Amino acid sequence: MDTAHNALLRVESVALDGLHEIEAVLDGDAESLIVHRDAAGQVHAWLNVCPHAGRRLDWAPGEFLRSKEGLLVCAVHGASFELAGGECVAGPCRGERLREIAVHCVDGEVRLGAAPETAS
Repeated sequence: MDTAHNALLRVESVALDGLHEIEAVLDGDAESLIVHRDAAGQVHAWLNVCPHAGRRLDWAPGEFLRSKEGLLVCAVHGASFELAGGECVAGPCRGERLREIAVHCVDGEVRLGAAPETAS
């Protein structure tokens, strides 16, 4: 993968309303990220860390629990997160948020960092 432009993965590798785990280097450290592609195709990413106890959210690498309502559920203590903004809406860390990681899409790739400014 070409790291010159911080490509993480191909957009189509994340199903609509799907979750995907990917490793990325942030500030020199390897981190696990959760990438979510919503029903409209917008992509969001968060650190794969529950704010309640600092544990990974997946129950096995890349395997996430979802509630009947579509919330992301922490496999350890059951905290539930909405996927529009990463807010905990139920469980031990209600009101806290997942740590968002800036990503943008270009040429079919999900890339790390904010989208570049375009001149008007």
